[in-house]
Amino acid sequence: MVVVLGATAARSLLGAAFRVTRHRGEVVPLGDRLAVATIHPSAVLRVPDRDAAYAGFLSDLQAAARAR
Repeated sequence: MVVVLGATAARSLLGAAFRVTRHRGEVVPLGDRLAVATIHPSAVLRVPDRDAAYAGFLSDLQAAARAR
């Protein structure tokens, strides 16, 4: 399982068309492995509702843990 942190990493590993905002927390194939993309942890600090952003981030990590 590869956890991809942020849009730049997601575009680099999953293709230019991949959008974290649309597909965060979804398990996607990455070669012979699986990947889950989420926001970069620093993004939690930059949004007005940090609690919601942090909850979403944790939810994405839990999806990765369940899928491995």
